[in-house]
Amino acid sequence: MATKGTISVHTENIFPIIKKFLYSDHEIFLRELVSNAVDATQKLKTLSGSGEAKGELGDLKITVKVDKEAKTLHIIDKGIGMTEEEVGKYINQLAFSSAEEFLEKYKDKGAQVIGHFGLGFYSAFMVAHQVELITKSYKEGSTAVKWTCDGSTEFEISESDKIERGTEVILHLAEDSMEFNDTFRIKSILDKYCKFLPVEIEFEEKVLNNPSPLWTKAPADCTKEEYEAFYKELYPFSETPLFWIHLNVDYPFKLTGILYFPKIKNEFEPTRNKIQLYSNQVFVTDSVQDIVPEFLMLLHGVIDSPDIPLNVSRSYLQSDANVKKINNHITKKVADKLEEIFKQDRVEFNNKWESIGTFVKYGMISEEKFYERANKFCLLQNKANDYFTIEEYKEKVGSTQTDKDSKIVLLYSNDLIAQNSFINAVEKRGYDVLKMDGVLDNHFISNLEHKFEGVSWKRVDSDSVDKIIDKDLKKESVLSDDDQKAIQETFEKEFANNGQFKFATEALAPDDSFLTLVKPEWERRMKEMQKMQGMGMDIFGSMPDSYQVVINTNHALAVKLSKIAEGDAKVQLMKQAFELSKLSQNLLQGEELTQFIQRNLNQLA
Repeated sequence: MATKGTISVHTENIFPIIKKFLYSDHEIFLRELVSNAVDATQKLKTLSGSGEAKGELGDLKITVKVDKEAKTLHIIDKGIGMTEEEVGKYINQLAFSSAEEFLEKYKDKGAQVIGHFGLGFYSAFMVAHQVELITKSYKEGSTAVKWTCDGSTEFEISESDKIERGTEVILHLAEDSMEFNDTFRIKSILDKYCKFLPVEIEFEEKVLNNPSPLWTKAPADCTKEEYEAFYKELYPFSETPLFWIHLNVDYPFKLTGILYFPKIKNEFEPTRNKIQLYSNQVFVTDSVQDIVPEFLMLLHGVIDSPDIPLNVSRSYLQSDANVKKINNHITKKVADKLEEIFKQDRVEFNNKWESIGTFVKYGMISEEKFYERANKFCLLQNKANDYFTIEEYKEKVGSTQTDKDSKIVLLYSNDLIAQNSFINAVEKRGYDVLKMDGVLDNHFISNLEHKFEGVSWKRVDSDSVDKIIDKDLKKESVLSDDDQKAIQETFEKEFANNGQFKFATEALAPDDSFLTLVKPEWERRMKEMQKMQGMGMDIFGSMPDSYQVVINTNHALAVKLSKIAEGDAKVQLMKQAFELSKLSQNLLQGEELTQFIQRNLNQLA
């Protein structure tokens, strides 16, 4: 026979657990107690606005004090206060939240309070062996009361001689929590969690916070100077940001904040502590990856939303429908802002591309919805430092850079100096070269190839000048087939024994390079991508680099070599030519050395 019953929870058992494990970080206690003081003050403002609280509000500053000799910490507010009955209801009943009750009652009057769970007050016992609460209600005729508890389930309530309205919480610090009996430590916590609380917080006779941060104002009321000044307030040693997005949403969720675009340039360091999350102006965390898409970690700024679900400690985010909606909304707002600048001022957008290009490319790679918007304003930069959208560039080079299979071939360089000789060669053919030297460009190119049909990408050093865009045009060689074969076999005999170099002959223009060392595109890409991803099984990375060496059979050196009989003189000439060609193309020494080497090759001929 089945039986039913009720689970019994004994407070004497659960209270020590709450004291020890309520928060993962003990310093949170100060945030919770100050937040309670802010709530009490905000409630008083609401009641005063509705006429329920009579008289002048006066100075509503919250004061935090450290008494080192007494080993006590004091949090004092001049807010709503409590009667003895309310102390019994809200303090003595664990997890009975006065904030929740107040919000429900005054939700139509715009009440804004922080706490919702009713457990924050008990965080005091994580650091205190005894807690005193002295309070006097705003209600006329109220008597001040004092509540005392030593961390057990027993407490004492008595009358107090407190005259002013409000509440003072006194923490008698435990021996293992003396780190909080230090003004510097307390100030650092207040700076971290209370910097933008909506009520002034006084410590050491100085107000520490900005109760009206810029994100709480309407975007139309904010100036460029104010946005830049607020950025400096958040990040004192940073350069002026490029631009910003002011978030201001009331429905279907509440979200405010300002996201700044810093000057990123050609870097990729998605820092995870530059966007700060607040709930009603209380700092919650700077780990916002559940709310903000990964690629937006490159941004700086603040997000404030009471609708983001938090656990009891307000320290860790829990995923739910609102978080996903906010994530999508932020992505959309970022795309909107970029597209707006692109359409309204193309010159300004071009000028800022060096800083925002990495960010946009990262977003296009990682977020499909962002890609759908961004591919319209994503820019490509060529060697001449002109900027084009992807479609604009396809139109620019389509007539000259279409291969025999009707594919538009986009040529690019990731090092304009090292690949100078290759760039010169393709430019002689009338081709254009893109500058793709960003840390993400390898992934970005692969991503675009999958999105755009009829387009292929080739690095300028991935094939000989006539094969890199194969138009199926064949040049005649001045050498006979036998002479061409003999030159190739001679080179293979001398240099191909380790398998690193594979030789082939090709009839190129006489003024093209005698030897061209090219690396297969697919192999190079795999190695580069594997290196960036840090894959454990580095299959390609462990293989030595291999090159195809194209011998230009119309070059004067080829003609000269074909006429020299086999012997030491011929081998010596080949070695000189080969070493000079490797220097020219692989030592990254710049244009002047390349020209010097080419002159020496010409002299050999």
